[in-house]
Amino acid sequence: MYSQLNSAAVFGIDAFLVEIETHLDSQLPSFTIVGLPDAAVKESRERVSAAIKNSEYPFPIKKITVNLAPADVRKEGSAFDLPIAVGILVATDIIKPESCEKTIFLGELALDGTLRPIHGALSISFEVRKKGFNRILLPRINADEAALTGDLEVIPIDNLSQAIKYLNNEINIDPKVVNVKNLFESADHDNIYNFSDVKGQENVKRALEIAAAGGHNVLMIGPPGSGKTMLAKRIPTILPPMNIEESLETTKIHSVAGTLPSGLALLTTRPFRAPHHTISDAALVGGGMSKIRPGEISLSHHGVLFLDELPEFDRNVLEVLRQPLEDKHITISRTKMSIDYPANFMLVCSMNPCPCGNFGNPVTACICTPAQIQKYLGRISAPLLDRIDIHVEVPAVKYSEITSQKQTESSDTIRSRVLKARNIQVERYSTAKGVFKNADMGPRQIRKFSVLDQASQDLMKMAMNKLGFSARAFDRIQKVARTIADMVESETIQAEHLSEAIQYRSLDRQYWKN
Repeated sequence: MYSQLNSAAVFGIDAFLVEIETHLDSQLPSFTIVGLPDAAVKESRERVSAAIKNSEYPFPIKKITVNLAPADVRKEGSAFDLPIAVGILVATDIIKPESCEKTIFLGELALDGTLRPIHGALSISFEVRKKGFNRILLPRINADEAALTGDLEVIPIDNLSQAIKYLNNEINIDPKVVNVKNLFESADHDNIYNFSDVKGQENVKRALEIAAAGGHNVLMIGPPGSGKTMLAKRIPTILPPMNIEESLETTKIHSVAGTLPSGLALLTTRPFRAPHHTISDAALVGGGMSKIRPGEISLSHHGVLFLDELPEFDRNVLEVLRQPLEDKHITISRTKMSIDYPANFMLVCSMNPCPCGNFGNPVTACICTPAQIQKYLGRISAPLLDRIDIHVEVPAVKYSEITSQKQTESSDTIRSRVLKARNIQVERYSTAKGVFKNADMGPRQIRKFSVLDQASQDLMKMAMNKLGFSARAFDRIQKVARTIADMVESETIQAEHLSEAIQYRSLDRQYWKN
């Protein structure tokens, strides 16, 4: 007795098809799963046998061999429980084989036959639709997510017994239908944070507005309690709203990682990730021993990665950020596999100027020695600083500013200006592949769109000679200057635009002296 049906598995943020072959033989009873299964897949034997029995269907007392093809690719996770159970029941003629044609089965089984949610349903539904399958059976909680692709009959299942009855035409289950556009437009975009809550810090707000307008990385340096974390948490409120394509791509990553909030099918707000400084390098960029998972930089894709108290992170953890900050993706290689995860995020960092936090504070004296200060600042390498476009000092807030009743600008007001600048960039780079904002520009786009006039070239030459900027810093200053020019709708970069951009790169020369 033999059966063959189809399932799928996730590899990175993409998916691949898996054939579930089941063979029953009249030898001594046994249950074997082959095809490079991991521990979770091997344990399907106990879950499947208990689920079939508790669903009041006979479990065959035979030698059962289940093959997961292709056999040379490692299979991970518990999503193969349902297809293995259905394959056994097809082989024993309890389910009609023809009812499984052009159908994908996914789901983890509880011992009583209840279906539990899986990871990566959105990635799988995209893949199976491309491969010509027209139906997918999976847990009800994943149905909305899988239905986002459209053109696929998504059947929500609660338990094994319901799946069997549906396949045998004993009951009817309406396919899940989701209108992605309506779901996206009706999503709640409200945020508890708003820039109107921030008192003072007008210079810092200006720098963050420029960063949001061009997608630039930011480093804030200031004493404790000056509002660095408060400002960082409000950056997503001034970023442009995600479009549907960005939303779907971000949702795929979080679905694969298992971080998609329960009951939420589509992420419609930009991610804001703030890992603790004890994070490992694998957790930050992605990886793992048995299963390669996306890290914080990929979970921040199309959003913000906030690293608070930057010098407290291990130096080797920070150094692994250098390549993805340039390439906007991360490739994680292991002996038998290599996975590419997207990582186009806006890096926002904050730090104190010294261990006590009062270096340069005109009110409170610093108690750190010069050696302690240099050791503290030395935890951040010059190559990493070079990749941060904007460095801004966050001074302590004055009493008069804290108690002021003056109304400050709201996030909506700032966002309107950011959107205006972003729309200019979208139109400018409409023919450039992979470039959507000024921070994405490569050397070719910089030469074409960030041309400096003679006055600006003289200013840049003087700044490089005096401050010792690297070639990378030179490019990033031009990118920031291009953003500042866009904010005032200037087609060319003027000397005042470049001067402000240089100002945002001079702070590291003050603290990180050679």
